[in-house]
Parts: sequence; C-alpha cells; structure tokens
Amino acid sequence: MTPELLAQQVRNLEITTRRVVTEVFAGEYSSAFKGRGIEFADVREYQPGDDVRTIDWNVTARAGRPFVKRFTEERELTVMLAVDLSASGAFGTTDREKRELAAEVCGVLAFAALKKNDRVGLLAFSDEVELFIPPRKGARHTLRLIRELLAFEPNRTGTSLAAVSDHLARVLHRRSVLFVVSDFQTEQIEHPLGLLTQRHDVVAIDVSDPLESSLDRLGRGIGLVEVTDPETGHRVLLDTSSRRVRNAYRALSHSIRGQLDATLSRLGIDRVSIGTDRDYIHELTKLFKRREHRR
Repeated sequence: MTPELLAQQVRNLEITTRRVVTEVFAGEYSSAFKGRGIEFADVREYQPGDDVRTIDWNVTARAGRPFVKRFTEERELTVMLAVDLSASGAFGTTDREKRELAAEVCGVLAFAALKKNDRVGLLAFSDEVELFIPPRKGARHTLRLIRELLAFEPNRTGTSLAAVSDHLARVLHRRSVLFVVSDFQTEQIEHPLGLLTQRHDVVAIDVSDPLESSLDRLGRGIGLVEVTDPETGHRVLLDTSSRRVRNAYRALSHSIRGQLDATLSRLGIDRVSIGTDRDYIHELTKLFKRREHRR
C-alpha cells in the first residue's frame, strides 16, 4: 500500500467514524462505561432529605451546624483495543473483509474515547502480540492507531488469546475497558478471557462473514470447492451442491457460535456480533443501551 493510498484510507475512515460518533453515539458511550470510582468533591450545608451517612463530622463540629460530603464519579477511562490480525481476518465475501470491518469499528470506539477525553491504546495480535501502543489521549494519537490498524502486516497467521492475556498482565496496571475484536476462531478462549475479566471490563466484538455460517450464499452450490484454513493451512474438499453437506456446515457453524455464546455468558462478558454484510451501528447502540440500563 502506497503512503498516499494509506493516507486516503485513514482520512476516509476518520470521516466515517467521527460522523457515527457525533450523530449516533453522542452520550451513550459515556453512559455505558463506568469510570474508576468516585472521589471527594467538596462539602455543603446539610439539607432535609440528605443521607445522614454523608455527614462530614469534622466540618460539622468546626462549623457548629451539619455539613455533608459531595462526591463525583472519576470519569476518565483507559480503553484498550485488542484486535485480532490473524490470517482469517483477511476474508470477506461482501464489499469488505473482516479485518476492514474490525478497523472501522475500532475507529468508532477510539473516536468515542477521544470525544470523552479518555485514554485509548492498541494491541494487535495473531498467535503472538504483534504490536502494542500504550494508551494515550489526543487526536494525533487516535489517528495513529487507525493508521496502524489499516497498514500493519502481521508476521504470523494463528490466533492466541493467551498471548493477549499474558502481555496485558505485564503492561496494563490499571483497570481498563478492554474491547477484544476477533472472529474467535481459536479453541483456547475461556481461560485467557477469564484472566482478563479479573482485572478489566471486557467486551467481546465477534466479527464474521455470512459465508462462514451458511453455504446458502452460493445459491444451489457451485460443485466441489477446496477450502483452506488460512491460519493452519488445512485443506478440505466440500461438495457445495450437496444438501447434506450444506446442512452439516450450517449445523457446525451454529454449534461453534453456541459454544462461544455459552463461554462468554459464563464469564459475564458482553458480546457484540457484527458482520461484513450488515450495519454494525445498531449492534453497538444495543450494547451501550444494555450497559446503561444495568448501571
């Protein structure tokens, strides 16, 4: 990719994601995610109906009349985008690949964090951590994250969430909102995600393509097709014209997604499912509203 083409892609993504944040997610992002806690703001004179547990007895004793403490939520967040750049992300049967969709969603989340003056960082992984950019604030930093997501070429093809968990345990020392953006096409999920939830507020963003769940996109089939797993190189020959094969393919995909749902539910992790064939804005909005309702 030439520098000129990369710059244009970054600019296009910036325009798209800024518009989405401004027009759609105005206050929902900040309502959905908690700050690190509450901190003392000041005191004011007691008024009927105030909670007596908030009385500041030291100030009350000095003033000779009751005063109560006031607290504010410490709003500033640290947001980490852990993005799967394994070989399966370079797949798409619509007008974009899964990796391109992941980059756009991360752009939306990064600009939402920027709008609320939150710190945001990036961890790009395959079966190892390929790139880590520590959380910072600012528009220039946010654009750098987007540029890296669009341009970075990973060295390896596999997927390892354990590498993500191990790395963040070493470098991320404050509780953060962690978005794991992946197609989750790996067997080792529950243990590393469980470790991450012990220290962070984890949200799983599951990226998929319609052909991964059903062969119906091929119509009545195109006969024998050799399919290669881009992460392992394993090959299999599918008879896409066979109803039995198509049904088995659909059932296997449904089972895999069901297992992922069950795992994330056990861990208490919110899941957002997005696809290359549909609008992700609605799914993100549902996430924000769901979390806001829980709060």
